[in-house]
Amino acid sequence: MQQKVKRKLVSLYTGELFAVFTFAIIWSIYIQLFEWSIPYLGAFSSIYAFGLLEFILMQGIYYWYLKLQQLKQGNLSRLPAKKLKLFSLFKKMNAFFIFIGLFILAYLMIRNQLERYWFLFLYLFAAIEYINYYCIRLSYQTLEELKELKRQKGFRRSSLARELDSFYKGEEQ
Repeated sequence: MQQKVKRKLVSLYTGELFAVFTFAIIWSIYIQLFEWSIPYLGAFSSIYAFGLLEFILMQGIYYWYLKLQQLKQGNLSRLPAKKLKLFSLFKKMNAFFIFIGLFILAYLMIRNQLERYWFLFLYLFAAIEYINYYCIRLSYQTLEELKELKRQKGFRRSSLARELDSFYKGEEQ
């Protein structure tokens, strides 16, 4: 059982790490090779949304790394309070940055800016990642996980959200 959990955590950690680097490399390559991409990828709004996405993905990397380290130490409990305080801060920062993104989106739509659809794609991607980490689990990668989703009749709180919930309840007492 522990080996299965370890494989899953390694997969989540390395998958997010791969995504962060791959997205950044592809972004750079497109700007270098395709002049037509500069108005889209070089616009402040696109860089903002891309930065937000990468920031949230890096939080995921950190979370899965911490969980993997805990498992290696034989500890399957929630993260220490100090780490959960950091993730609580990340959650608030993300919500603030997503809120600011609404104003950027409104501006882009009103001004009919060229990069509005690219921004919207990146912005929604970042918002979905935020929801996936801090609210409800949205990603199901295997057939077994999809069967579990069907069995439980809907989405459940994400792992990090459950840890933060118990952390907040512990702070109230």
